Amino acid sequence: MLSPDLNRVEAAPLAQGPAVARASAWSEFETAEARAQWDALAKRAAEPNPFHDVWYLLPALRALDPSGTVRLFTLRAQGELIGLLPLRREPRYYGRPIPQLGNWIHGNCFLGAPLVAAGAEQAFWRALLDWADANANRALFLHIAQLPLGGPLHTALQAVLAEQGRLGALVHREERAVLASELSPAAYFEDSLSGKKRKELRRQHARLSELGTLTFERQTDDADLRDWTERFLALEHSGWKGSAGSALASHQATAALFREALAGAAQRGRLERLTLSLDGEPIAMLVQFLTPPGAFSYKTAFDERFARFSPGVLLQRENLALLDHPQVEWCDSCAAADHPMIDHIWRERREIGRLSIAIGGRVRRALFRQLVRLELGRHPAGLS
Repeated sequence: MLSPDLNRVEAAPLAQGPAVARASAWSEFETAEARAQWDALAKRAAEPNPFHDVWYLLPALRALDPSGTVRLFTLRAQGELIGLLPLRREPRYYGRPIPQLGNWIHGNCFLGAPLVAAGAEQAFWRALLDWADANANRALFLHIAQLPLGGPLHTALQAVLAEQGRLGALVHREERAVLASELSPAAYFEDSLSGKKRKELRRQHARLSELGTLTFERQTDDADLRDWTERFLALEHSGWKGSAGSALASHQATAALFREALAGAAQRGRLERLTLSLDGEPIAMLVQFLTPPGAFSYKTAFDERFARFSPGVLLQRENLALLDHPQVEWCDSCAAADHPMIDHIWRERREIGRLSIAIGGRVRRALFRQLVRLELGRHPAGLS
């Protein structure tokens, strides 16, 4: 499990004075001043989350929420932005007709942690819960999905719930692969994979090299970014994801999100691109977001015509160079639990959970308590 200390950044002095909480239309944040404040918040966030950074979340909202159903909950102190979380009212709860208020998660968002200035974690949760109490409407509870467990945000939320005597239940927990080690890339490779598997990868690399000139490239600038982005979209769409309709290029909205997010990340020095090419043609590609002290492995694609050579695994072998990055202490795989490929290479794990929290008055909270008992069965107090 990932150590909570790896998520922590040094807390800068916070603005003094009363804090103001609002839930606003996301279109209000399209101004240059609002985007600059958002960028400043991300740099001092208690836990990094590129999926809620301005260069990713605003493109996602433009592409996926054109009608403006999502609101941005913000907390400000002395006019300074110290917390932000996208919220939406949902009429259903995982298929059941149970209305709730929750953080907005879409198919290409792999973390739901709010952006909160280090040192303001408890103040943020108090403000959010107070706002949810006053604006519950038909929602029976507040649902926070994809929250890292054990880090400063989760710890602060637990403290606030205990302080207020408010019921909050961990209703789902999973572990996903993360890269976090003091070993060198070569030592980590030997430690994580068996001698038989390492030998097989060397053989695959040799056989692949016999087909042409095999090259690897790592880029952190925006050189040829537009062409690279289109090549990635085409490569991903050429495989099973394209056939299933789940590739980014299968839908105009997700393709637009990808293009704009990569450009925004590159502009801020947050983008890393890895490419394995055969005779100049990409056969495996990887997009990562660099958000010190962490990083996030966002999207990968490979040419399925070369599947027998495991080009995606060969690319991940090169990706272990992250262990030598001077500003990156860990990298979240963003992969599903028990992923058949990355789980065998990256040995560390990060716990991610979904939490449901009581809001509103006495009757609503009593009903929520019954719902939690039904959902958790033999664990009515929540998953430990």
